Amino acid sequence: MSASDQNCKYKMTVAYDGTQFGGWQVQPNAVSIQSLIEQSLATILRDSISLFGSGRTDAGVHALSQVAHFTTRQPIDLSKTLASLNGLLPSDIRIMTLECADPDFHSRFSAVSKTYHYRLHIDAIPDPFKRRYAYHVPHPVDLTLLKEAAFHFIGTHDFTSFANEASRGSAAKNAVRTLYRLDIVEEPGGARLEFQGDGFLYKMVRNIVGTLLDVCANKISKDEIPSILKAKDRRLAGRSAPPHGLYLIKVEY
Repeated sequence: MSASDQNCKYKMTVAYDGTQFGGWQVQPNAVSIQSLIEQSLATILRDSISLFGSGRTDAGVHALSQVAHFTTRQPIDLSKTLASLNGLLPSDIRIMTLECADPDFHSRFSAVSKTYHYRLHIDAIPDPFKRRYAYHVPHPVDLTLLKEAAFHFIGTHDFTSFANEASRGSAAKNAVRTLYRLDIVEEPGGARLEFQGDGFLYKMVRNIVGTLLDVCANKISKDEIPSILKAKDRRLAGRSAPPHGLYLIKVEY
């Protein structure tokens, strides 16, 4: 990128432990990941910087590879800025990569798919070392039943019944999303639910996980899931799983 460019665009990938933060997005009453990175960029570049993420993650949600972009009025030294950012940011936020981006790149609108993982801890006794990073389910979880119920979500559906604030934002415009896969991967002491789709509504993953767990708790039948999808009514679906088991794994462009 030449020094003559007036506006230079940069793309970063960010990993964070969301435990101590109010989420990704800037908000008035909590410390957010976005605001801390913006403040660090402003300190380094001596300019006000607006950072745009691929999407918001809620308080307590983690990310291995959140993607964000920003523009500046002059080129920057990538390696020096990367080191400076990680020197200023708290240890539970790390900028993993920083690179030049095409002028038309947008971290949110250029994305074609996202992958989320949700971790369940299903041993009878909670592991204290997993308490911030996996949801300890307080009832038995039949993984075979979980896999059978998960099958109903794969494909293209209107996910209104599994979205919070369905009358606002992107859900109000179009709640149809395609879930390419929902794999249940067994892990020591639990399981990992892997979601890959073309996009996700607000709290959609957590609401699907909660509904699947309600199936395992005999509160909802797995055969009810298609009718819940068709009803477009959040009240008919199950609970919302807590945030600390959720991870944004990958954003593809």
